[in-house]
Amino acid sequence: MQPVDAERRLQAWLAQETGRTGIALGPVLTGGNSNVTRLIETAEGRLVLRHPPVEVISDKAAAGIEREYRVISALAGLAPVPKAVAWCGDPEVIGQPFAVTEWVEGIALTEHLPAGWPDTDETVNALGLTMVEGLAQVHAADWRTVLPADFARPEGFVERQIERWRKVRAGDRVRDLPLLEEIGAWLLANQPAPGRASVIHCDFHLDNCLVAPDRPELKVILDWEMATLGDPLVDLGLCLFFWQRDAAAELGFGFVQGLTNRPGVLPARALAERWSERTEFSHAAIDYYIVFAAWRLAAIVEGAWVLQTQGKVDTPYSRGLERDVPALLREAAHILEKGKVR
Repeated sequence: MQPVDAERRLQAWLAQETGRTGIALGPVLTGGNSNVTRLIETAEGRLVLRHPPVEVISDKAAAGIEREYRVISALAGLAPVPKAVAWCGDPEVIGQPFAVTEWVEGIALTEHLPAGWPDTDETVNALGLTMVEGLAQVHAADWRTVLPADFARPEGFVERQIERWRKVRAGDRVRDLPLLEEIGAWLLANQPAPGRASVIHCDFHLDNCLVAPDRPELKVILDWEMATLGDPLVDLGLCLFFWQRDAAAELGFGFVQGLTNRPGVLPARALAERWSERTEFSHAAIDYYIVFAAWRLAAIVEGAWVLQTQGKVDTPYSRGLERDVPALLREAAHILEKGKVR
């Protein structure tokens, strides 16, 4: 399908579904590695288009986008998520199924605070607190009342993830990563008692949030295509893994939530306590979940390094995994050896 035809079809479809007028496709927006995010201008206000990459053609290509749309629709009014506007499962419109949400005025932060903001520990602390408070709203929502019973199976999520990624990595091994197997075995043998299940984002950190342009206040949480049901400490563990890391060390994905790598900010334990205050859930097992988060991330992204070594991809991101994956595993091992959260 030609781009001009796709845009015309989108305009007609969106006008019919929403009553919007003056519809025009805007630029592709930055952020997100697995799906395309594009601005839509309309006379009634901006929207955001989300769809799989154009070159991806399969029955499962839009599964993540559809899942994302279902979750943000379910969490509307309960947690800071973009407002769902319309879903189209018909690939004849633009060549892919797609979702449309309302535009949110906000900024995504990674390694640096915005120009003009106070460059202080207090600013970063405020970002950390608003981040975990927004996450707590997600976890506090009763998924049984907003999602169908067949949405996902919450029981045994962590165990299934450990077993899955150990099996995948053993099957396509291209280098020696002894810590991958050692930590995986430890995680499997030391699982804490499961807590109450909730909706979980599965890739939660500051970079996947939008904050107000002029102050450290969470606006929305983005990129829900991996969302499922499970122990909410899965989410808390990942964002706390990225919190207050040693900026002088060799870090895997050191840029992720990199602006929080300051020695003077609140300890991760304080953020976990704030999360517990808001959810009334225990964070007693958070140390385990921080290690799990680092290990799972390393196990997943090693797949892109496999593709790099096979000559199937060649990007700065995939090339960087030569060092990023071992660095993530070393950091997980160090946290495990210390036996406590930073």
